[in-house]
Amino acid sequence: MTVLRPHAEDQHADELALLAKEDDRPRPPGWKLSPWAVTTYILGDGDRVTPKYVGARRIVEVAVATLATDRALLLLGVPGTAKTWLSEHLAAAISGDSTLLVQGTAGTAEEAIRYGWNYARLLAEGPSLEALTPSPVMRAMAEGRVARVEELTRMPSDVQDALITVLSEKTLPIPELNREVQAERGFNVIATANDRDRGVNELSSALRRRFNTVVLPVPATAEEEVDIVARRVAQLSRSLALPETATALSEIRRVVTVFRELRAGLTEDGRTKVKSPSATLSTAEAISVLTSGIALAAHFGDGVLRPADVAAGLVGAVVQEPVSDRVVWREYLETVVRERSDWRDFYRACREVS
Repeated sequence: MTVLRPHAEDQHADELALLAKEDDRPRPPGWKLSPWAVTTYILGDGDRVTPKYVGARRIVEVAVATLATDRALLLLGVPGTAKTWLSEHLAAAISGDSTLLVQGTAGTAEEAIRYGWNYARLLAEGPSLEALTPSPVMRAMAEGRVARVEELTRMPSDVQDALITVLSEKTLPIPELNREVQAERGFNVIATANDRDRGVNELSSALRRRFNTVVLPVPATAEEEVDIVARRVAQLSRSLALPETATALSEIRRVVTVFRELRAGLTEDGRTKVKSPSATLSTAEAISVLTSGIALAAHFGDGVLRPADVAAGLVGAVVQEPVSDRVVWREYLETVVRERSDWRDFYRACREVS
């Protein structure tokens, strides 16, 4: 593929086709796969199907079971817990289409949830179906597919509440045409939200009741997080066609350790308390730091990922607030990193860019 980031249903088309061919279990109306096959696609089978999400199986089973009912699914968690990633793959496996997407921002208008108008045709012909511009949610309803709403809590509250009728009545009224769109079987909504970032608008109780909420946790152990980061870094390197680089697992483990210690406010051995910066320091950011380091090592180094290659990206991820975060980082560097004899190269590299 020549596109930079293929949609999940295109990138993993072979796996989806394989599962569909062998899937003899009951499928909910409108689904491409059975709930069991969807879960296998997400978690992998240890052989022909690669894992897309690394985490507790029960979390995925609850999410898939929710979508098999008339309840919408809300994936809740701190930034970097793979909410968007999981929602995309769930939509790809269930509907064969992950592109019916509404991106929530402070500027998202109600038309993104309901519908808009082609104003040239509206002025020339008046209200008509031809002049109407359907939203991704309206298209999902008409086609019996899964719609995705990203960063639901970033939308203004009145825009969020445009979903209430859709989720409760499975109907989208079009009063200008004196008609409505009723959801076909297979329609549902997957929304993602977090309550950590700035600019968050709390969900109304009426809207929250329409969702079944599944909380995605941060990776439970360092080994689990290292595994996630290593997999995604390898996938991104192939996707970006980066030159072959000797990626030392020790560097991945080191970045993950730094992030986990600063997030927790405690060193891995439990002996030293450290201050936490304002940054989220998510798994996704660790992946970004290491991918950037691989690009440096491949294009400007000797092809081996070294501490100097990851230092600049790591410091940039930690120090978001120039004053307070810099104090936290320097204290961590001097009281924790400096004392680790096998981290001396990393300490010097961080000192140089700090």
